[in-house]
Amino acid sequence: MHCNQLHILQFKNLEEMRVDFSSKFNCFAGHNGAGKTNILDAIFYLSFCKSFANPIDSQNIRFNKDFFVIQGEYQLNDQTDAIYCGLKRGQRKVFKRNKKEYDRLSDHIGQYPLVLLSPADSQLILGGSEERRKFVDGVISQYNKEYLHRLISYNKALQQRNALLKSFAENQNYDPASIDIWDEQLITQGEFIFRERKDFFDSFMPVFRDYYQFLSSGNEDTSITYNSSLLHTDFREDLLQSRNKDCALQYTTTGIHKDDLTFLIHDQPVKKFGSQGQQKSFIIALKLAQFAFTSKIKNYHPILLFDDIFDKLDGNRVRQLMELVSREDFGQVFVTDTHPDRLENLFRDLPSECKLFEMEKGGISSARMLNGS
Repeated sequence: MHCNQLHILQFKNLEEMRVDFSSKFNCFAGHNGAGKTNILDAIFYLSFCKSFANPIDSQNIRFNKDFFVIQGEYQLNDQTDAIYCGLKRGQRKVFKRNKKEYDRLSDHIGQYPLVLLSPADSQLILGGSEERRKFVDGVISQYNKEYLHRLISYNKALQQRNALLKSFAENQNYDPASIDIWDEQLITQGEFIFRERKDFFDSFMPVFRDYYQFLSSGNEDTSITYNSSLLHTDFREDLLQSRNKDCALQYTTTGIHKDDLTFLIHDQPVKKFGSQGQQKSFIIALKLAQFAFTSKIKNYHPILLFDDIFDKLDGNRVRQLMELVSREDFGQVFVTDTHPDRLENLFRDLPSECKLFEMEKGGISSARMLNGS
Protein backbone atom coordinates (compact mmCIF):
# COMPACT_ATOMS: atom_id res chain seq x y z
CA MET A 1 0.00 0.00 0.00
CA HIS A 2 1.18 3.53 -0.71
CA CYS A 3 -0.07 7.08 -1.23
CA ASN A 4 0.30 8.17 -4.87
CA GLN A 5 -0.77 11.78 -4.52
CA LEU A 6 -1.75 14.34 -1.91
CA HIS A 7 -3.79 17.51 -2.45
CA ILE A 8 -3.92 20.03 0.40
CA LEU A 9 -5.96 23.22 0.65
CA GLN A 10 -5.78 25.68 3.60
CA PHE A 11 -4.38 23.14 6.05
CA LYS A 12 -2.27 24.76 8.78
CA ASN A 13 0.40 26.88 7.02
CA LEU A 14 -0.06 25.04 3.69
CA GLU A 15 -2.16 27.20 1.39
CA GLU A 16 -2.51 24.88 -1.60
CA MET A 17 -0.37 22.11 -3.02
CA ARG A 18 -0.62 18.94 -5.04
CA VAL A 19 2.22 16.46 -4.58
CA ASP A 20 3.02 13.25 -6.45
CA PHE A 21 4.97 10.76 -4.35
CA SER A 22 7.48 8.01 -4.88
CA SER A 23 6.20 4.60 -3.86
CA LYS A 24 9.30 4.17 -1.66
CA PHE A 25 11.11 7.16 -0.06
CA ASN A 26 9.83 10.74 0.07
CA CYS A 27 11.98 13.30 1.89
CA PHE A 28 11.01 16.85 2.88
CA ALA A 29 13.72 19.35 3.77
CA GLY A 30 13.43 22.94 4.98
CA HIS A 31 13.80 25.27 7.92
CA ASN A 32 11.54 24.99 10.94
CA GLY A 33 8.12 26.40 10.06
CA ALA A 34 8.44 25.60 6.36
CA GLY A 35 5.60 23.05 6.56
CA LYS A 36 7.45 19.71 6.46
CA THR A 37 5.70 18.23 9.49
CA ASN A 38 2.34 19.57 8.29
CA ILE A 39 2.58 17.42 5.16
CA LEU A 40 3.17 14.37 7.34
CA ASP A 41 0.27 15.45 9.52
CA ALA A 42 -2.00 15.64 6.46
CA ILE A 43 -1.07 12.05 5.56
CA PHE A 44 -1.70 11.04 9.18
CA TYR A 45 -5.12 12.73 8.98
CA LEU A 46 -6.13 10.55 6.04
CA SER A 47 -5.37 7.42 8.07
CA PHE A 48 -6.68 8.40 11.52
CA CYS A 49 -9.27 11.13 10.77
CA LYS A 50 -7.36 13.50 13.06
CA SER A 51 -4.08 15.37 13.49
CA PHE A 52 -1.18 13.95 15.46
CA ALA A 53 -0.07 17.47 16.41
CA ASN A 54 -3.32 19.24 17.32
CA PRO A 55 -6.48 17.29 18.31
CA ILE A 56 -8.73 20.37 17.90
CA ASP A 57 -9.84 20.11 14.27
CA SER A 58 -10.81 23.75 13.79
CA GLN A 59 -7.33 24.90 14.83
CA ASN A 60 -5.87 23.04 11.83
CA ILE A 61 -7.62 25.42 9.41
CA ARG A 62 -5.21 27.96 7.94
CA PHE A 63 -5.23 31.31 9.73
CA ASN A 64 -8.07 33.62 8.57
CA LYS A 65 -9.59 30.90 6.35
CA ASP A 66 -12.94 29.15 6.72
CA PHE A 67 -12.12 25.55 5.81
CA PHE A 68 -9.48 22.99 4.97
CA VAL A 69 -9.47 20.05 2.56
CA ILE A 70 -7.08 17.10 2.38
CA GLN A 71 -7.36 14.57 -0.43
CA GLY A 72 -5.22 11.53 -1.07
CA GLU A 73 -4.98 8.86 -3.74
CA TYR A 74 -3.96 5.45 -2.41
CA GLN A 75 -2.84 2.29 -4.14
CA LEU A 76 -3.74 -0.93 -2.34
CA ASN A 77 -2.87 -4.02 -4.38
CA ASP A 78 -4.70 -3.44 -7.70
CA GLN A 79 -7.17 -0.95 -6.30
CA THR A 80 -6.92 2.85 -6.37
CA ASP A 81 -8.86 4.69 -3.65
CA ALA A 82 -9.65 8.39 -3.27
CA ILE A 83 -9.82 9.65 0.34
CA TYR A 84 -11.35 13.04 1.17
CA CYS A 85 -11.31 14.97 4.43
CA GLY A 86 -12.93 18.39 4.72
CA LEU A 87 -13.82 20.73 7.56
CA LYS A 88 -15.66 24.07 7.59
CA ARG A 89 -15.65 26.23 10.68
CA GLY A 90 -18.71 25.56 12.81
CA GLN A 91 -19.59 22.37 10.92
CA ARG A 92 -18.81 18.70 11.39
CA LYS A 93 -15.89 17.02 9.70
CA VAL A 94 -16.64 15.18 6.46
CA PHE A 95 -14.71 12.04 5.57
CA LYS A 96 -15.22 10.12 2.30
CA ARG A 97 -13.76 7.06 0.62
CA ASN A 98 -14.31 6.95 -3.15
CA LYS A 99 -16.93 9.73 -2.79
CA LYS A 100 -18.96 7.78 -0.22
CA GLU A 101 -19.20 9.45 3.18
CA TYR A 102 -18.60 7.37 6.30
CA ASP A 103 -21.43 7.01 8.80
CA ARG A 104 -18.82 6.63 11.57
CA LEU A 105 -15.25 7.91 11.38
CA SER A 106 -14.15 4.84 13.34
CA ASP A 107 -15.08 2.70 10.32
CA HIS A 108 -12.17 4.29 8.44
CA ILE A 109 -9.49 3.57 11.05
CA GLY A 110 -7.24 0.73 9.94
CA GLN A 111 -8.07 0.93 6.23
CA TYR A 112 -4.74 2.69 5.51
CA PRO A 113 -2.50 1.77 8.46
CA LEU A 114 0.31 4.10 9.37
CA VAL A 115 3.20 4.22 11.85
CA LEU A 116 4.55 7.60 12.98
CA LEU A 117 7.88 8.29 14.65
CA SER A 118 8.22 11.88 15.90
CA PRO A 119 10.09 13.84 18.60
CA ALA A 120 6.89 13.79 20.70
CA ASP A 121 7.32 10.02 21.11
CA SER A 122 9.72 10.67 23.98
CA GLN A 123 6.54 10.98 26.06
CA LEU A 124 6.03 7.24 25.67
CA ILE A 125 8.85 6.88 28.20
CA LEU A 126 8.83 10.20 30.05
CA GLY A 127 5.09 10.92 30.09
CA GLY A 128 2.16 9.51 32.02
CA SER A 129 0.30 6.23 31.58
CA GLU A 130 -2.18 7.77 29.12
CA GLU A 131 0.58 8.12 26.51
CA ARG A 132 1.43 4.42 26.72
CA ARG A 133 -2.23 3.34 26.60
CA LYS A 134 -2.69 5.48 23.50
CA PHE A 135 0.19 3.65 21.85
CA VAL A 136 -1.32 0.23 22.60
CA ASP A 137 -4.82 1.33 21.57
CA GLY A 138 -3.45 2.85 18.36
CA VAL A 139 -1.75 -0.38 17.34
CA ILE A 140 -4.67 -2.70 18.11
CA SER A 141 -7.32 -0.37 16.66
CA GLN A 142 -5.68 -0.46 13.23
CA TYR A 143 -6.37 -4.17 12.83
CA ASN A 144 -9.24 -4.88 15.25
CA LYS A 145 -12.39 -2.84 14.63
CA GLU A 146 -14.32 -4.47 17.45
CA TYR A 147 -11.60 -3.35 19.87
CA LEU A 148 -11.91 0.24 18.69
CA HIS A 149 -15.71 0.25 18.94
CA ARG A 150 -15.62 -1.31 22.41
CA LEU A 151 -12.97 1.18 23.52
CA ILE A 152 -15.19 4.05 22.40
CA SER A 153 -18.14 2.50 24.28
CA TYR A 154 -16.02 1.99 27.39
CA ASN A 155 -14.88 5.62 27.41
CA LYS A 156 -18.46 6.86 26.98
CA ALA A 157 -19.64 4.69 29.89
CA LEU A 158 -16.71 5.90 31.98
CA GLN A 159 -17.68 9.53 31.33
CA GLN A 160 -21.28 8.80 32.33
CA ARG A 161 -20.23 6.97 35.50
CA ASN A 162 -17.91 9.81 36.50
CA ALA A 163 -20.67 12.36 35.86
CA LEU A 164 -23.01 10.30 38.04
CA LEU A 165 -20.45 10.15 40.86
CA LYS A 166 -20.09 13.92 40.69
CA SER A 167 -23.85 14.41 40.81
CA PHE A 168 -24.03 12.19 43.93
CA ALA A 169 -21.68 14.57 45.68
CA GLU A 170 -23.38 17.73 44.43
CA ASN A 171 -26.93 16.57 45.27
CA GLN A 172 -25.93 14.60 48.37
CA ASN A 173 -27.78 11.51 47.24
CA TYR A 174 -26.67 8.02 46.33
CA ASP A 175 -28.50 5.67 43.96
CA PRO A 176 -26.75 2.28 43.68
CA ALA A 177 -29.11 1.07 40.92
CA SER A 178 -28.09 3.88 38.56
CA ILE A 179 -24.39 3.24 39.06
CA ASP A 180 -24.95 -0.50 38.54
CA ILE A 181 -26.03 0.27 34.96
CA TRP A 182 -22.71 1.91 34.10
CA ASP A 183 -20.74 -0.76 35.97
CA GLU A 184 -22.23 -3.38 33.65
CA GLN A 185 -21.14 -1.37 30.63
CA LEU A 186 -17.61 -0.99 31.97
CA ILE A 187 -17.37 -4.70 32.77
CA THR A 188 -18.68 -5.87 29.39
CA GLN A 189 -16.37 -3.63 27.37
CA GLY A 190 -13.43 -3.56 29.79
CA GLU A 191 -12.98 -7.33 30.08
CA PHE A 192 -12.85 -7.65 26.29
CA ILE A 193 -10.30 -4.81 26.01
CA PHE A 194 -8.17 -6.37 28.76
CA ARG A 195 -8.05 -9.75 26.99
CA GLU A 196 -7.09 -8.14 23.68
CA ARG A 197 -4.32 -6.08 25.28
CA LYS A 198 -2.93 -9.14 27.07
CA ASP A 199 -2.96 -11.26 23.90
CA PHE A 200 -1.35 -8.41 21.98
CA PHE A 201 1.65 -8.22 24.31
CA ASP A 202 2.22 -11.95 24.18
CA SER A 203 2.71 -11.66 20.39
CA PHE A 204 4.30 -8.21 20.30
CA MET A 205 7.16 -8.74 22.76
CA PRO A 206 9.33 -11.10 20.64
CA VAL A 207 9.09 -8.73 17.67
CA PHE A 208 10.03 -5.75 19.82
CA ARG A 209 13.04 -7.54 21.33
CA ASP A 210 14.39 -8.43 17.88
CA TYR A 211 14.26 -4.83 16.70
CA TYR A 212 15.81 -3.49 19.88
CA GLN A 213 18.74 -5.90 19.49
CA PHE A 214 19.19 -4.75 15.91
CA LEU A 215 19.22 -1.06 16.88
CA SER A 216 21.43 -1.41 19.95
CA SER A 217 23.87 -3.89 18.39
CA GLY A 218 24.22 -5.34 21.87
CA ASN A 219 23.00 -7.94 24.29
CA GLU A 220 20.83 -5.77 26.48
CA ASP A 221 17.90 -7.59 28.05
CA THR A 222 14.72 -5.60 27.39
CA SER A 223 11.13 -6.23 28.37
CA ILE A 224 7.74 -4.57 28.65
CA THR A 225 5.48 -5.31 31.60
CA TYR A 226 1.74 -4.90 31.16
CA ASN A 227 0.19 -3.58 34.39
CA SER A 228 -3.55 -3.95 34.91
CA SER A 229 -5.72 -4.45 37.98
CA LEU A 230 -7.60 -7.08 35.98
CA LEU A 231 -4.53 -9.30 36.05
CA HIS A 232 -5.09 -9.90 39.76
CA THR A 233 -8.74 -9.17 40.55
CA ASP A 234 -12.22 -9.66 39.13
CA PHE A 235 -13.37 -6.40 37.52
CA ARG A 236 -16.90 -6.58 38.97
CA GLU A 237 -15.59 -7.19 42.47
CA ASP A 238 -13.00 -4.45 42.08
CA LEU A 239 -15.65 -1.91 41.07
CA LEU A 240 -17.83 -2.82 44.04
CA GLN A 241 -14.97 -2.62 46.52
CA SER A 242 -13.90 0.76 45.11
CA ARG A 243 -17.35 2.31 45.07
CA ASN A 244 -17.08 4.20 48.38
CA LYS A 245 -13.69 5.54 47.34
CA ASP A 246 -15.06 6.51 43.91
CA CYS A 247 -17.95 8.38 45.50
CA ALA A 248 -15.56 10.29 47.76
CA LEU A 249 -13.19 11.21 44.93
CA GLN A 250 -15.99 11.67 42.34
CA TYR A 251 -14.32 9.57 39.64
CA THR A 252 -13.73 5.92 38.78
CA THR A 253 -10.48 4.76 40.34
CA THR A 254 -10.18 1.25 38.88
CA GLY A 255 -10.48 -0.29 35.42
CA ILE A 256 -8.63 -0.67 32.13
CA HIS A 257 -8.40 3.13 31.85
CA LYS A 258 -5.74 2.86 34.56
CA ASP A 259 -3.62 0.26 32.72
CA ASP A 260 0.03 1.09 32.17
CA LEU A 261 3.26 -0.30 30.70
CA THR A 262 6.65 -0.52 32.37
CA PHE A 263 9.61 -0.37 29.98
CA LEU A 264 12.65 -2.21 31.31
CA ILE A 265 16.32 -2.76 30.44
CA HIS A 266 18.07 -5.35 32.61
CA ASP A 267 14.97 -5.28 34.85
CA GLN A 268 15.41 -1.55 35.52
CA PRO A 269 12.95 1.15 34.36
CA VAL A 270 14.16 2.82 31.17
CA LYS A 271 12.66 6.12 32.36
CA LYS A 272 15.00 6.28 35.38
CA PHE A 273 18.04 4.25 34.41
CA GLY A 274 18.16 4.19 30.60
CA SER A 275 20.65 6.41 28.79
CA GLN A 276 19.38 8.83 26.16
CA GLY A 277 20.57 6.44 23.46
CA GLN A 278 18.80 3.50 25.10
CA GLN A 279 15.58 5.49 25.39
CA LYS A 280 15.70 6.48 21.73
CA SER A 281 16.43 2.91 20.64
CA PHE A 282 13.56 1.68 22.80
CA ILE A 283 11.09 4.05 21.14
CA ILE A 284 12.22 3.24 17.60
CA ALA A 285 12.07 -0.50 18.35
CA LEU A 286 8.48 -0.01 19.56
CA LYS A 287 7.52 1.68 16.30
CA LEU A 288 9.30 -0.84 14.06
CA ALA A 289 7.65 -3.67 15.97
CA GLN A 290 4.31 -1.92 15.48
CA PHE A 291 5.02 -1.82 11.74
CA ALA A 292 6.01 -5.50 11.54
CA PHE A 293 3.13 -6.63 13.75
CA THR A 294 0.55 -4.67 11.73
CA SER A 295 2.01 -5.80 8.40
CA LYS A 296 1.69 -9.45 9.37
CA ILE A 297 -1.95 -9.11 10.42
CA LYS A 298 -3.07 -6.84 7.55
CA ASN A 299 -1.00 -8.68 4.94
CA TYR A 300 0.23 -5.38 3.48
CA HIS A 301 2.66 -2.69 4.63
CA PRO A 302 1.63 0.39 6.62
CA ILE A 303 3.03 3.77 5.63
CA LEU A 304 6.00 4.92 7.74
CA LEU A 305 6.40 8.57 8.79
CA PHE A 306 9.74 9.66 10.27
CA ASP A 307 9.45 13.25 11.46
CA ASP A 308 12.75 14.98 12.26
CA ILE A 309 14.60 11.66 12.25
CA PHE A 310 17.99 13.15 13.17
CA ASP A 311 16.47 14.28 16.47
CA LYS A 312 16.28 10.60 17.43
CA LEU A 313 19.61 9.18 16.29
CA ASP A 314 23.10 10.10 15.16
CA GLY A 315 24.03 9.92 11.48
CA ASN A 316 25.32 6.33 11.57
CA ARG A 317 22.21 5.05 13.33
CA VAL A 318 19.94 6.95 10.90
CA ARG A 319 21.75 5.32 7.97
CA GLN A 320 21.38 1.92 9.60
CA LEU A 321 17.66 2.54 10.08
CA MET A 322 17.11 3.77 6.50
CA GLU A 323 18.97 0.76 5.13
CA LEU A 324 16.63 -1.43 7.15
CA VAL A 325 13.40 0.20 5.91
CA SER A 326 14.67 0.25 2.31
CA ARG A 327 14.25 -3.53 2.20
CA GLU A 328 11.36 -5.16 0.38
CA ASP A 329 9.62 -6.10 3.63
CA PHE A 330 9.02 -2.37 4.23
CA GLY A 331 6.81 -0.10 2.13
CA GLN A 332 6.45 3.63 1.55
CA VAL A 333 8.45 5.93 3.83
CA PHE A 334 8.23 9.70 4.47
CA VAL A 335 11.15 11.52 6.13
CA THR A 336 11.63 15.13 7.25
CA ASP A 337 14.82 16.98 8.14
CA THR A 338 16.06 20.56 8.23
CA HIS A 339 19.08 19.89 5.96
CA PRO A 340 18.61 18.86 2.30
CA ASP A 341 22.33 18.06 1.94
CA ARG A 342 22.13 15.63 4.85
CA LEU A 343 19.18 13.84 3.27
CA GLU A 344 20.88 13.77 -0.13
CA ASN A 345 24.02 12.23 1.33
CA LEU A 346 21.94 9.71 3.26
CA PHE A 347 19.87 8.44 0.34
CA ARG A 348 22.24 8.82 -2.59
CA ASP A 349 23.76 5.37 -2.08
CA LEU A 350 20.61 3.47 -1.12
CA PRO A 351 19.21 1.23 -3.86
CA SER A 352 15.59 2.35 -3.34
CA GLU A 353 13.89 5.14 -5.26
CA CYS A 354 13.89 8.44 -3.36
CA LYS A 355 12.27 11.80 -4.10
CA LEU A 356 13.49 14.93 -2.31
CA PHE A 357 11.22 17.94 -1.81
CA GLU A 358 12.64 21.25 -0.58
CA MET A 359 10.18 23.52 1.21
CA GLU A 360 9.94 27.23 1.95
CA LYS A 361 7.16 29.20 3.68
CA GLY A 362 4.49 26.55 3.40
CA GLY A 363 5.23 25.53 -0.18
CA ILE A 364 7.46 23.23 -2.20
CA SER A 365 10.25 25.16 -3.89
CA SER A 366 11.81 22.19 -5.72
CA ALA A 367 11.46 18.43 -6.18
CA ARG A 368 13.95 15.98 -7.62
CA MET A 369 14.76 12.30 -7.71
CA LEU A 370 17.90 11.33 -5.78
CA ASN A 371 17.99 7.85 -7.27
CA GLY A 372 15.69 5.38 -9.00
CA SER A 373 13.79 6.06 -12.17
